[in-house]
Amino acid sequence: MPDAPPKLKPLGSIQFQDAATTKPRPPTPAELRARRKYEDKQRELEEIRVAAEAKRQRQKRILMGSAAAVGVVGLVAGVGYWLLSPNHVTAQCVRDDPNGQPVIVPDSYCTGHTPGLNGFFFWGGHSYRYYYGSSGSVGQRPVGGSTTLPKGATVTTKSGTTIQRGGIGGSGGKGGGGS
Repeated sequence: MPDAPPKLKPLGSIQFQDAATTKPRPPTPAELRARRKYEDKQRELEEIRVAAEAKRQRQKRILMGSAAAVGVVGLVAGVGYWLLSPNHVTAQCVRDDPNGQPVIVPDSYCTGHTPGLNGFFFWGGHSYRYYYGSSGSVGQRPVGGSTTLPKGATVTTKSGTTIQRGGIGGSGGKGGGGS
């Protein structure tokens, strides 16, 4: 096999450009048009982005203002409801254990019997009374509350029996009395 002739470099090809002496050629009209078109497109996209950002900020402010308004309306409605609704207190029937401490008993022990003095009921030799505003279950000591009947409050037992209706215009006392 014969040896292949050495490859010659084509004439006029650039092997190295010296940055100090090389001058860029001026852009062609097509390149100028393409550059202008690209810059116009970029400017248009930026205007669209700025307009969308402004719209998003405006909507965010409107949403935050609406949320604040709804919050204020809810707060005013809640306070109004709280101020205008009558107090509601739950009463629990209690009797004293051998140590003199009150213990919660079923509500039926305090209903349907002869009332004694100051809300005491005597039944089967034991005195029963109501604890107002306390919590707990049958057989436990009442937590919180007192034996004083609250004025102006609607008092019901856990079984649903209304002991006293309170609020504006209520008699707030025991007994009826009519004219």
